[in-house]
Parts: sequence; structure tokens; C-alpha cells
Amino acid sequence: MNHVDVEWLEVSVEVDHETAEAVAEVLSRYAHRGVVVEGGPGGWESGPVVVRGYLPTDDELWNRKKSIQEGLWHLGQIRPIAEPSFRKVAEKDWAEAWKKRLKVLRVGERVVICPSWLDYHPKPTDVVVQLDPGMAFGTGLHPTTQLCLRALEEFVQPGMDVLDLGTGSGILAVAAAKLGARRVLAFDNDQQAVSVARGNIVDNDVSACVSVQSGSLQDVSGSYDLVVVNILARVIVDMVEEGLSQRLRPDGVLITAGIIVDKVPEVLTAFERSSLQLVDQRQRGDWVSLLAKRA
Repeated sequence: MNHVDVEWLEVSVEVDHETAEAVAEVLSRYAHRGVVVEGGPGGWESGPVVVRGYLPTDDELWNRKKSIQEGLWHLGQIRPIAEPSFRKVAEKDWAEAWKKRLKVLRVGERVVICPSWLDYHPKPTDVVVQLDPGMAFGTGLHPTTQLCLRALEEFVQPGMDVLDLGTGSGILAVAAAKLGARRVLAFDNDQQAVSVARGNIVDNDVSACVSVQSGSLQDVSGSYDLVVVNILARVIVDMVEEGLSQRLRPDGVLITAGIIVDKVPEVLTAFERSSLQLVDQRQRGDWVSLLAKRA
């Protein structure tokens, strides 16, 4: 995939696991090209993490930067937060940095995430997802993405209709298609993510059954056998309150992730109010995936 020579302002904040989601929420209000949460050298379960967002260097840059600093200052009144760091990066440099970090990754029993620039010789049973994340969330490295991939491997059946909300790089949509879904509809409200996801759909030869559109829950019609939402807890709660359960067929499965452990009660309360019944709760480090069905 070719990357346009565009310059961005990267904002990064080093935080502990308990604060990561709150900081990601602040950044996501202004970093419309996505927020990435990265673990340290010791993995997600040890040490601090870094939350990164990317701001376009346009006429609104100063206002966005100021708003982020104010939002983090207010958050810092509740618990200590390090000062954010800012640096300008070219999109091609951002992409090259990711390329050095990404390796072939097996998730679960069958799914293998393979960066598009690396060679991999699959086993007969492997489901290989070729990936170029671009400036979009979804590399397969994050625990929330891995939790979703494992759940998709378990629940996707041939012929299913799948809805992927907040598709990012399209990694989950591609995996669902290659696991046998008949039709996958993927949405993201970030046009850059839509562009990246569409490129990955083409690269994985699943254009016949996967459609990527700009938008969110309010733009979705119909019902689905499986719905996956890998975003932030507050966004999941909002979607549930806006009628997410109506997009599920009677025996359909809802997979949610991107939930820090402290936010689980909030999401479960929203489930109860919307007649969603929890069927499983899975965890990696401080990140939780909640699986539900219509009660």
C-alpha cells in the first residue's frame, strides 16, 4: 500500500494500565486518525504502557493540542499522569516504524496475522490474514484484538452474516471472512481507517463478501449472526444504549472488547438494561472481552 507523504503530530503519554483507557478516551476525541495503546518490552502485563494518537497538521492543530493538554490536566487531578510528548512524524516514517515492530503472529489455533511485506508458508489449516495497518488501529499485537480473533475463531460458522463496528485496519473483518462468514459489513467513522481497511480487504481477496463503509451504529440496518465491537468501554456503552442488541439475530453472538477491567461493571450494567445476557468473560492482562446474547 502506498503512503502519501503527509505530516502528523504524534502525541504520546506513558501511563499505568489502570489509566490507559481514560487517557485513550481523551486522545480519541481529537486524534481522529486513531489511538494506539502499546505495551512495554516486558509485555502488557508488566510495566507502563504508552498511549499514542495522531493529529493532522492542519489549521485546527493548535486547538486540538490545547484541548488534549487541558483534558489530560483535568484527568491528572484524579490520578497522576505524565506530561504528554509531541513530535512531528511523516506518515511514511510512521509506517516504517510499524514495519520494524510487526512480525508473523499466530493467534489461537488457526489464525495467523502476517504483515503484507513478510513471507510466510502456512500450514494446511492456517487462516492467514495479510495486514498493512497503515494509520489505523488493528495490528494484532494488542490484547483486545487477540481476544476478538480468538472469539471469532470459535464462533464464526460458514454462511454467517457478521457486523464489525470500529473496524480500524479491517483485521477482524478479514478474519471473519476467511473463517467462513458469508457476508461481513464493516464500519468505521474515521475515513483514513476506511481507506486502510478497504486496501486490506483487496489484498486478502475477500472483496466479494466484505464491505467497508464510513459510519457507525446509526448507519447500520438489518440483523446479524455475529457482531464484534472492539473499541472503548464508553463507546460500547453508548452503542448498547443506542440499540446495539437490535442488530443481533435471536441466536446471535455479540463480542465486545477494548474494555479495561475497571470498566466491566459499567458495560455489564448497560447489557442488563438492554436485555443482553452475558455468556462469557475473557481477560488478557487488564483487558477484558465480554460475550453476550439477546436475553
